This record gives sequence, structure tokens and C-alpha cells, in this order.
Amino acid sequence: MNKCRLLFLSLIASFALSNVNAQVNNPDDVGGTKDVIATGVPFLRITPDARGAAMGDVGIATTADANSVHYNAGKLAFIEDDMGASISYTPWLGKIVNDMWVGYLSGYYKINKEQTVNLFLRYFDLGSITFTDESGNYNGESRPREFAVGGTYSRMLSDKIGLGITARYIYSNVLDGVADAVPGNSVSADIGFYYNNDYMLKNGKKTNLALGAAITNIGGKINYGNEDNASFLPTNLGIGASYRYHMDPYNSIAIALDFNKLLVPRDSVDQNISVGAGMIESFGNGFGDLRTNIGVEYWYKDIFAGRTGYQYESADAGGRQYVTLGVGFRYQVFGLDMAYLIPTIDREHPLSETLRFSLLFNFGDRGRVESIKEN
Repeated sequence: MNKCRLLFLSLIASFALSNVNAQVNNPDDVGGTKDVIATGVPFLRITPDARGAAMGDVGIATTADANSVHYNAGKLAFIEDDMGASISYTPWLGKIVNDMWVGYLSGYYKINKEQTVNLFLRYFDLGSITFTDESGNYNGESRPREFAVGGTYSRMLSDKIGLGITARYIYSNVLDGVADAVPGNSVSADIGFYYNNDYMLKNGKKTNLALGAAITNIGGKINYGNEDNASFLPTNLGIGASYRYHMDPYNSIAIALDFNKLLVPRDSVDQNISVGAGMIESFGNGFGDLRTNIGVEYWYKDIFAGRTGYQYESADAGGRQYVTLGVGFRYQVFGLDMAYLIPTIDREHPLSETLRFSLLFNFGDRGRVESIKEN
């Protein structure tokens, strides 16, 4: 068995089977990480698409696309095309192994100007593991994996405000091959709010301000055969803002800022409380676990995009700090996004020096046509 993957799975097993998912205290960690909040099925919080990944993992208030429901279901109603889809691929621990990856498939359909629906699938493949005994003899194989599948309904409450809800089913079999462990199952829901408004400056330049808020992954705890040691889902509260400035008919630039906080209690003594109580109790952690993401996106003629971003996370939240870069291309119905991550502290990241890709397809322009008719 690959030793790096064995260590990774051992950590997952320790979080899933024992009641330690609230505290990780290692004084040797770079940056002094302490009391890091850990949850079950953390793959639900991995940024799935290359556009958001290139912008420092922002997305709560950026313009809508096929991947919007990961960040904020309320955005989806503002998407302009009739229908579309996106498929994303992210190598995981790519510097160490070559068969771990995260995939994301998302498709949407615009019922009318006000209503949009979406279906999505998130899949995390932890690769193939061969078990051997102390003598090196073959002792079976395992292929740990997780997935989440669900749907979203998003509606414009006015021409500036949108609201969306998401429901998903979660399956986690990361402990495949571990004695006495069974796959974990749960369901969760999201709710998102989005505000979007265009403004005209005195100099005639067009601008846009968008605001968003979302609570994601609200659901029952997940366990792997022992209900006494069930883990909270990574319930998250996110708020964000985005400002876009159109320099001329061909060039625009946007800056986006997100703040994210896990709604999960930190202290191990609180792990047996209900999900609702845990969300309330999480504010007792203070805001030292707040994660700040900022991203910039430049577009030329809506054909080429250049992106960059930064994430800051305190030591209390894990200390993950990195710069991101990326580009995007759009041609007729086709789109391609790429992202690259560079850690800014002396700590490895599962996505360090890894290229991530998203392919997008968008058809029709019902939203734009109906908006023109009304105006």
C-alpha cells in the first residue's frame, strides 16, 4: 500500500470512528495550528470548478454559471442562457499519487426568466489500495470513494433579488476495507440569497454590485457504523460581495470578497449535541476560524479571462494560505477554465502545483431576450 495514502486514510478513519473530530492540536505544525475544527465528509467543501478556484475560491456573489450552486443557490436564477452544463476535474495529492481525484458534473435548465433548476454530482475517488500482511502477501484490495448528488431550485423574487434551495444525498465509503466500518449516508440542504444590480456612473461607465449569503450542508450527522461517534457535516455560513467595472465595451474587471465560517462546534464535549444546537454553539468559537477569500477577474470581449486570488486562514482554522492563478476562454457555446494554486506558507497543500480544469457548455439566451423585451 502507498504509505502516503495509508496515512491519509488513517487520518480519515480517526476522524470518522473516534470522537476526535473537533480537536487537532499539534504544536509542531507550521503556523501553530491548534484546535482545528474538523468534520465528516470534508470533500463537500472542496471548490469544484476552475473559475472559482482561480479566484481564490470565491463565488458567493460572482456572476452566475453552471457551478453556482456550490457557492450560492440564489445566483442560479440570474444565469442568462437557456441551459448548460459543466464538468470539472481536480487531481488530488497530485504530487504524491496519480489516481486520486475530485470530479464535478453540473447542469441547469432555465424554465423562464425567473426560475432555474439544476442537477449536480460530486465524486471523490481516493484511488485503489492493495492490502498486504506483515510478510508482504496480498490481502485484498479497496477503493475508497465518496459522492454527493442533488438538485437545486432557484427563483428571482424581483429583477434584483434571487433565492435558491438545494437538496443532496451524501454517500461516503472512505473506510472501505476497514474492519467493522460501513459506508456513511446522510442528506443535506442549502439555502442561498443573492442581490444583483447594475449602476451607471457619471462618466457613463457601467458597473455592477452583487451581494450574497448562503448556508450550505445543513444536515444530519454521518457515521460509519457507530452512531455514538457520528460527525457533523461541514455546515458553512458564507457571505460575499462582488463589484464589476466596465472600462469600455471590450474590457471589464471584477473584484470579489467572501467570508466563510463553519457552523460546527469546536469542543469535543459538544459533539453529541443536535445539529441545530451545534450551529448555534459554533458562534461560541468566536470568529478566529473565519476564512477570507478574495479574487479578481478580468474579461476581454467576453472571450478571454485572466484571474487571480488569495485565501487567508488563521492558524485556528487550519492556516491554509495560498495564491491562485487561472485563465478562461469562451467561444460560442463552449468554455474552458484552468486554475493553479501556489501555497504562500511552508506547508504542503493537496492541490499544490496542480492544474485544474472545467469545461462549460451554454445554449440559448432566453434570459437576455426576455430582459430586452421587458425593457
